[in-house]
Amino acid sequence: MATYCLTVTRLQLALGQGARRLHVSAALSAKAKVAMSRFEPSSHINYEKLQTNVNIVRKRLNRPLTLSEKIVYGHLDDPHGQEIDRGRTYLRLRPDRVAMQDATAQMAMLQFISSGLPKVAVPSTIHCDHLIEAQTGGVQDLKRAKEINQEVYNFLASAGAKYGVGFWKPGSGIIHQIILENYAYPGVMLIGTDSHTPNGGGLGCICIGVGGADAVDVMAGIPWELKCPNVIGVKLTGTLSGWTSPKDVILKVAGILTVKGGTGAIVEYHGPGVDSISCTGMATICNMGAEIGATTSVFPYNHRMRTYLEKTGRGEIAALSDEYQDLLVPDAGCEYDQVIEINLSELKPHINGPFTPDYAHPVSDIGKTAAEKGWPLEVKVGLIGSCTNSSYEDMGRAASLAKQALDHGLKCKAQFTVTPGSEQIRATIERDGYAKILSDVGGVVLANACGPCIGQWDRRDVKKGEKNTIVTSFNRNFTARNDANPATHAFVTSPEIVTALAIAGRLDFNPETDFLTAPNGEKFKLEPPNADELPALNFDPGEDTYQHPPPDGTGLRVDVSPQSNRLQLLEPFDKWSGKDLENMQVLIKVKGKCTTDHISAAGPWLKFRGHLDNISNNMLIGAVNIENEAVNSIKNQLTGEYGGVPDVARHYKANGLSWVVIGDDNYGEGSSREHAALEPRHLGGRAIIVKSFARIHETNLKKQGLLPLTFANPADYDKIRPDDKLTIKGLKDFAPGNPLQAVIKHSDGSSETITLNHTFNETQIEWFQAGSALNRMKELQQ
Repeated sequence: MATYCLTVTRLQLALGQGARRLHVSAALSAKAKVAMSRFEPSSHINYEKLQTNVNIVRKRLNRPLTLSEKIVYGHLDDPHGQEIDRGRTYLRLRPDRVAMQDATAQMAMLQFISSGLPKVAVPSTIHCDHLIEAQTGGVQDLKRAKEINQEVYNFLASAGAKYGVGFWKPGSGIIHQIILENYAYPGVMLIGTDSHTPNGGGLGCICIGVGGADAVDVMAGIPWELKCPNVIGVKLTGTLSGWTSPKDVILKVAGILTVKGGTGAIVEYHGPGVDSISCTGMATICNMGAEIGATTSVFPYNHRMRTYLEKTGRGEIAALSDEYQDLLVPDAGCEYDQVIEINLSELKPHINGPFTPDYAHPVSDIGKTAAEKGWPLEVKVGLIGSCTNSSYEDMGRAASLAKQALDHGLKCKAQFTVTPGSEQIRATIERDGYAKILSDVGGVVLANACGPCIGQWDRRDVKKGEKNTIVTSFNRNFTARNDANPATHAFVTSPEIVTALAIAGRLDFNPETDFLTAPNGEKFKLEPPNADELPALNFDPGEDTYQHPPPDGTGLRVDVSPQSNRLQLLEPFDKWSGKDLENMQVLIKVKGKCTTDHISAAGPWLKFRGHLDNISNNMLIGAVNIENEAVNSIKNQLTGEYGGVPDVARHYKANGLSWVVIGDDNYGEGSSREHAALEPRHLGGRAIIVKSFARIHETNLKKQGLLPLTFANPADYDKIRPDDKLTIKGLKDFAPGNPLQAVIKHSDGSSETITLNHTFNETQIEWFQAGSALNRMKELQQ
């Protein structure tokens, strides 16, 4: 185990200097004094600077600005001189804050430690939410997680204390809910090491998911680079009502744009329909914008956000936002690169899946489609919660349906799980009776954590390979993501529809038209869900779960044992040799969808996220090899034998043979996990050549010194054979906008040359030449 020279004590600072808000309600005041935590004081908000920068840019561009442009350009490092061209230029930005979840924070903090810097330059936090496995229930699962992950939690807590990073302990809740409750505010720019960081857009923020190396840049005080986003406008008209929920908006948008339609763009919602959506409902929509590849999503500031700020103890921020409201909404006459219009009054409940979050169906049609496709109609498990749908309103609407079933003597036919988004949500729904109703109908309340949504689920009701259906209120439903079973058909929908289908036990149940049968034979229909947007009383903060860093951590130490199998200090990657990359072996030619789950699986592998060598044993084990249609089975071209992808890669590395991966469209979609880039680099990879990339993964590859390249002609994918060798030419003249050439050498002795495109700018080329962005950072410090 790692050894630590620090025992971190709970530090509670005065309000406005890092303490949690104290609720004024007499019923909660005693508990609130105990349950103090960090939130963003209004004194830290500088709308004047944001306004000044926006005015500079607006005058330069001489046109109205969208809301996302205001916030993004308002955070430019050089608003006077920055070249701004949507979809083309790279912006140098100064985000306000960094947030990291525990699975990605390990590598981010290890990289920050390697940088040699004494303290983070911007407010930063670590959130323990990914390492808690769902087994039996919240209390037992949390206790078990603390025991199993003690080494990692101690490392994160002590590293946070030393380097000035706040630490949210296991049990505090999911990172995105904590951000919404404490740190998000209209106009802030926040980056987070999780792809669903855009959740904060529900409170008028620009919150962007990134890899750990990007987070290190911001924590180091270095301007952060982002390709100037295009802006997709989604105009909302009409009003949500009945069974239709905010989740249906993004399910519909995903069906329109697909999993890559938002790549390189910010999705900006606007129009009169916005006001019919709660603040947490807007967060739901922004959260799942990650599934269309969007850089982030955002809503304009309105009274729903003001009410949420006030209810979460941030009335001063609400008043300040009111004062600068014109800054926090789009300019009249602003232009979008694409516009989608959705009439909320006509929108119907949706359910998306299986196996991809953009396969959209109206709930009224899913039964017929499932029967035609041969999808299992029995719902085995319904799961509500996750960072997408775990608000007070979500839980209340689900409970309103559960109560109707209980009133008629019914319980869920399917298994049913409930994941509160935060300790504050858990405590409040317990106080207000929602938790009891959901438990009485058959629900198991899990820990305040990600759980099954990210594969942390010890599922035992079906065997691996057994075809079955589950319905969730999650955001992502890739093959085997939730339970490691590739035969599980996972569908994503709203918590209300999940609850209704769990009660009925059938995928083809339409709650708008179909009847349930009570034990006494009475037929009844569920009334549309209804619940308060926010609690009538103040939120109950629950237990104190926040640790603020000491004012000076320079005397503290964070030690990692060389014998640890969970944590490993990083060694610098080798620099570019200065020559073309010659005779690289094709490691695997991937067929079809290849998400970051395929490249670096989560679930049981999460425990190795702080140990690069150990977690590299999962590299590409979920990718389909085009040669034999198998997963984790490729031919070792040196031995002629078949083996696992990581094993063959290690063998090539040991024998001095560099290698490349060949991939299809939207390669690396899904999670922000930079391990999907670190692992190929660690095991000897040099280039990833595909038809197209997902944004975060492409950046992560660049950060680690790899070459993410795309076929100039997508049909050239078909020219490469699994046993080919490739030479990449033109690296001595590597420059922005200049394509590279690849010579393909076939085993029959023939060869052909193809053109490869890239999106590197000058700074990113320096990362490649130095061996990684972190190496380049160290060079600049010398």
